[in-house]
Amino acid sequence: MSNNKDGKKNKNFEIPRPVFPKRAVVTGGMPYGNKELHFGHVGGMLVFADTYARFLRDRIGKENVIFVSGTDCYGSPIAESWRQKNAKGEFKGSLVDFVLQNHEKQKATLKAYAISPNIFAASGLQPAKDFHAEYTKEFLNSLYEKGQLDKITTMQFFDEKAGVFLNGRQVIGKCPVEGCTSEKGYADECDLGHQYMPENLLNPISTLTGETPTMKPVTNWYFKLRDYEGLLKEWVQDMQKRKDIRPVVHKTISEFLKPPVIYVKREFEEKYLELKSTMPEHTYLEEKKKPSFTIEFTTLSDCDEACRILTQNNIRYRTGKTLVPFRLTGNIEWGVPAPDFEDTKDLTVWVWPESLWAPISFTKTYLQQCGEDNEKWKNYWCSKDSTVYQFIGQDNIYFYGIAEPAMWMAQQSSNVKTSNPPEGELQMPVIVANHHILFLDKKASSSGTVKPPMADDLLNYYTPEQLRMHWLGLGLGQRSVSFMPKPYNPDAKPEETDPVVKDGLLLSNVYNRMIRTAFYTTQNHLDSIMPNQLPEENIMNDAKKAVLEYERHMSKFAFHQCTYVLDSYIRNSSKYMAKTLKPDEQSKEELSQTLANLFYMIRIAGILLHPMAPIGTEKLREYLQVDERIWSWDTIFEPLTYFTGNDHKLKFLPPRTDFFTRHESQFAKAEED
Repeated sequence: MSNNKDGKKNKNFEIPRPVFPKRAVVTGGMPYGNKELHFGHVGGMLVFADTYARFLRDRIGKENVIFVSGTDCYGSPIAESWRQKNAKGEFKGSLVDFVLQNHEKQKATLKAYAISPNIFAASGLQPAKDFHAEYTKEFLNSLYEKGQLDKITTMQFFDEKAGVFLNGRQVIGKCPVEGCTSEKGYADECDLGHQYMPENLLNPISTLTGETPTMKPVTNWYFKLRDYEGLLKEWVQDMQKRKDIRPVVHKTISEFLKPPVIYVKREFEEKYLELKSTMPEHTYLEEKKKPSFTIEFTTLSDCDEACRILTQNNIRYRTGKTLVPFRLTGNIEWGVPAPDFEDTKDLTVWVWPESLWAPISFTKTYLQQCGEDNEKWKNYWCSKDSTVYQFIGQDNIYFYGIAEPAMWMAQQSSNVKTSNPPEGELQMPVIVANHHILFLDKKASSSGTVKPPMADDLLNYYTPEQLRMHWLGLGLGQRSVSFMPKPYNPDAKPEETDPVVKDGLLLSNVYNRMIRTAFYTTQNHLDSIMPNQLPEENIMNDAKKAVLEYERHMSKFAFHQCTYVLDSYIRNSSKYMAKTLKPDEQSKEELSQTLANLFYMIRIAGILLHPMAPIGTEKLREYLQVDERIWSWDTIFEPLTYFTGNDHKLKFLPPRTDFFTRHESQFAKAEED
């Protein structure tokens, strides 16, 4: 039967099915090259990207899906981490050695969690390094030739005691953006991704000497981001109509599409009124119940001038979220070389911009490795038949939802840009942003006060599939949720159930028992020959309902809803088995029909589980002795005999063999209790 890729009705369904693209790219963010992966990298983003990529491989064909991710090698965070570790004697070797070590550790962690990108590359390591440097030059040259860049001189922090300019992570202060809860503001962005001009950072301190730095002028190239405010608003309007775009995406983007404003503390209102006539034209917004008042400007330059005047007069203020020119270059050595435009020489590209197009570089690298023409990357990134799905955390929406789409629009060959690019131009991505995954009810980060557990360490207590199923069921697409692993929770009571273990019981207890029972019964009563009967009509109808519901939720990235569908379907199938399967009471014909129904249920559940729990489901396929066609949605409703023919013999299942199990430490704990 057809998988109905065009979304039309068919004989199996009364309502249209979701439409999926002919080709797809899935990106899974890029962890920095200065660290191993912590639980947030894996459980907050990469597991979701992997699950959706696996689903699409089954749904539209694995040859049509490229899942790319990699290590973000460049930038001041990596260089500063390497410098500090060298100074403390914690690492010996070059900066490249440092990045390579972390890259290999990240790859090993992904493998341990069964996260399988087509390529996990590294922007500063071969074979992707040369592709990335080449495409970076091509991308920036194109923007320059199209008149999309501005050369701007700004003030950069300078440590007089050390005698050096300070890079982004060598300055620590407080984010000037109103309402920001960031623990750390760096030179021109905070750790929550808010952008601002360096001179607006509050209370700056040099990490090299602990001194307050001065400021000296530097010249860099900036992308004209503010020119795309109108097109970004159009794009947001389109997103608001779509059911597959999470509200956090368009709401966050919209926050930056407002006029520039300054929030001033009430205690300075009288002083402000004295200076009002010296400031650029603006609007005073009366908000009597708030501890600060707001002044709104028409242009960013007017807002910047007002900030300068307020600072000179020692008036405390915070700026609002707004679009600012997007810096593309910098003067740190550890970066991708920037083209030499006009009189600027020896600049490197700031890490955030080049990380946005790194997945394109990685796609080209992957195609080259496959023996394909790497220019085929355009079939995936520039075609209406393809969709790019970008899985990120909500803190990075500014970069992926504002800077990236605006630069994509700017690359259009026509002088008249559009928010709906034509065929052949870089297409707008689908941004799948998860809310924060908290740790023990607190936001954890490597640079914050609450340190997250490393992803590898969690595998000392749980199996990869227990963790995958738990994270997928948290509902991070809707709200921030806390990860509460019992071994890490000092407040957990001994009698309380571990939430991670609890979510894994569906597989390790219920589904595992179904599979084992079906295999052992077939071995004991039918000589391991799988029944030839077709499943009964009511069994097939129940399967079709579950598949349609699962597919609908997956098309909207509602992973937690998919786990609910699976939970209901597997438990109902288990109840059917307990009620119907009576080997010692049934005739051979009755037993064969019951087992035919049961194997069909196991197959349907296995297909729906395959993206989420690939280790156990691949083991199931091995013992069923069928090829990978079993996972294809083109034939999702066919019985197993469609792939095997009649009188198919199953692989012998030894006693006490599990397809899904608990971690060995959990068995030990159960014995202690």
